[in-house]
Amino acid sequence: MSAHDFDFTSIDGQPLPMRQFKGKAVLLVNTASQCGFTPQYTDLEKLWTDYRGKGLVVLGVPSNDFGNQEPGSAEQIKEFCTVNFDVDFPLTAKQTVIGRNAHPLYRWIASELGEDALPKWNFHKYLIAGDGSIAEVFPSRIKPTDSKVISAVEAELKKLKSA
Repeated sequence: MSAHDFDFTSIDGQPLPMRQFKGKAVLLVNTASQCGFTPQYTDLEKLWTDYRGKGLVVLGVPSNDFGNQEPGSAEQIKEFCTVNFDVDFPLTAKQTVIGRNAHPLYRWIASELGEDALPKWNFHKYLIAGDGSIAEVFPSRIKPTDSKVISAVEAELKKLKSA
């Protein structure tokens, strides 16, 4: 199995199969609108803008799992992200990312990397390689524009280009 074997629904209610991202690097991030890390939306949008033409997809997964910091509807979440952070990278419908009711992709991540690799808070990041494997994991406190994230993204994009 790989990340490409799972499907989401977009924030607009449309199918969002992960297989559409085969051959691309994906930064998967569980997000929330009322969190101290919410300003990371700015950095996620910058990463998306800077690298999407090179094969990176930023995929936001709104979740209310931590501190009830994403209580809104899909429409409210989308409006918040657009108005406050000019987000235009893809967002999924709101998901559970921890526990037995977690989205199947997050349960697969736990089976691959262990429970300790699951999000501990909002804005936890997974870099998924072009083949659907998990390349890197970054905790919430590491910003999307941190040199560790940029280096990992660039390394994955380089692998994709040479493949």
